[in-house]
Amino acid sequence: MAISSANGIDAAPRKQALNSNYIDFTSAATEGWAQQYLPDLMAQEAEIYGKRTIAGFLNQVGAEEASTSDRVIWSEQGRLHLGYTMTYKDSNNVYTVINDMDGNTVGADHGIRVGDMVIMSNASATAKGYVSAVSSDDVTVLAYADDHMVSADALNSTVVAAGNTRLLVIGSEFEKGTDGRSAANAPKFTSYSNKHIIMKDYYEVSGSDVSQIGWVEVAGEEGQNGFLWYLKAEGDTRARFTDYLEMTMLEAETAHADAGAIGGTDGGALQDGTQGLFQAITTRGHQTTGVTGVNAATDLAEFDAILAEFDKQGAIEENMMFVNRATSLAMDDMLASMNSYGAGGTSYGVFDNEEDMALNLGFSGFRRGSYDFYKTDFKYLNDKGARGGLNDTVNNIRGVVIPAGVSSVYDEQLGKNLKRPFLHVRYRSSSTDDRKLKTWVTGSVGAKTSGKDTMEVHYLSERCLVTQGANNFMLMN
Repeated sequence: MAISSANGIDAAPRKQALNSNYIDFTSAATEGWAQQYLPDLMAQEAEIYGKRTIAGFLNQVGAEEASTSDRVIWSEQGRLHLGYTMTYKDSNNVYTVINDMDGNTVGADHGIRVGDMVIMSNASATAKGYVSAVSSDDVTVLAYADDHMVSADALNSTVVAAGNTRLLVIGSEFEKGTDGRSAANAPKFTSYSNKHIIMKDYYEVSGSDVSQIGWVEVAGEEGQNGFLWYLKAEGDTRARFTDYLEMTMLEAETAHADAGAIGGTDGGALQDGTQGLFQAITTRGHQTTGVTGVNAATDLAEFDAILAEFDKQGAIEENMMFVNRATSLAMDDMLASMNSYGAGGTSYGVFDNEEDMALNLGFSGFRRGSYDFYKTDFKYLNDKGARGGLNDTVNNIRGVVIPAGVSSVYDEQLGKNLKRPFLHVRYRSSSTDDRKLKTWVTGSVGAKTSGKDTMEVHYLSERCLVTQGANNFMLMN
C-alpha cells in the first residue's frame, strides 16, 4: 500500500508578516465584506501538527549545571589492566609494542615490566609467557610451555608470528632472594574539553501591530492565547529557540581551520564550534549499522554484538534506546518473533490478550544477558521538520543507545571527584548574569527603553554539552 501526501500546505515560518498570512475580506475572491452576509468565522487556530516542539531528550537523560569559564575540562579514567597489540620483531623472542587495547598508539610509553607473566595470542594460537627483558618499545617474552607453540621456548614461532599479537599482563613471577620491581606504573587518565557557544534569536513587531486585534484566536506551546497575532509569533520564536538549544547540543561539531566555519585552530586547540552528542559518539564511542546494513537492531545477533562491545567497556547494565519509527517497529517485530505463538498473531505483544482487550503490538524494553534495554521513540529523528526530513538514507542516524545512571569524574575546578549523569549541559552563569536562557524586551512597547516604535524580543543562551564516558554510547546508523 502506497501513501501519498498533499504538498500544497505552506506552513513554514517567515521572517515577517506578509499579506498571505491574513484573510482579505474585501476581495471578490473571498466574497467577504463586499456582500451583506456575515461569514461563519472559526476563530480557533487548528493545531494540525500536534505538539510541534521536539525538545525534551536531554531532560530525560541528563542534567544542567552552571559554569563560569569559556571551556569545560574533565578527565576520564583509563583501563585498570594492561593489554597491548604487539608485532613480531626477530627470532630472539622480541616483540614491539604498538597499541593499547583501545587502539591508542603507545610505543615505549607502555606498562610492561621485567618479571610480568603474560598471555599472548592471535587468531591461530594462545600461549603464556614470561617477560625477561624490556628495552624501550621492545619486549622479550619467553614461553612457559609448548602446548600451542612450534618450539618450547619461542613465542615468536611461525604460528604466533603470523600476524599482530595481543598481550595481556596477568601477574608476575620472581625467583627467591631477588630484588623487587625496578619501575612503577602510574595511573593514566584522558582529559577532554568542550567549549561553550553563544546562541541568539530575535523577534520584532511594530508598536502599532501590538495593539491590533486579529480574527484568529492563537494558541501555542508557550501557553500564549488570545486574538493578538504578535503573541503567536513571539511564542513560536521562543519555542523554536528552545528546540534549537537541544538540536545544537545534539548536532554541533567543532570547527577546523580550513573548514570555513567560525574560528579555527589556535596552537592546535579547537577554538570555535562545540562538540555535540553525535560527534562525541562518532569520535569516542561506537556505531552499528545492523547485521544487514539496512536497519539496526532487526535481530538478536545485532544486540549480541552490541553486548559484546559493551562488555569490553563499562558493562553498564541499564541502557536507554532512543530510536526512530522504523527501528522501533523492527525491534517490536524482532521481540514478537521470539514468542512461539507470534506467527499466528494471537499473542503479539501482550501474551494474554482477550477478545475485548486492545491488542498491544509494541514493546517498551527487554533484557538480554545481563543488560536491560528500554526503548523510546525519538521525535527528533521522526519529525519531518527535524532530522526526519533529511534525505540521507545511508548515513542517517536511526537511534542512539545511552547508558543510564551516573559516572564518577574529577572536576578540576572543584578539585574533587563528583557523581554526574553521563550527559549534562553546562551553561554560563555567575552571581551577576545567568546565561542559561536570557530573554529581554526593548523598544517603545511596555517599558519604554528606546525611541524605536517597536517591540524587540531578544533571546540568548551560552552553553555546551559534556559527554562523559562516550565509550559506553552507541549510534545506530
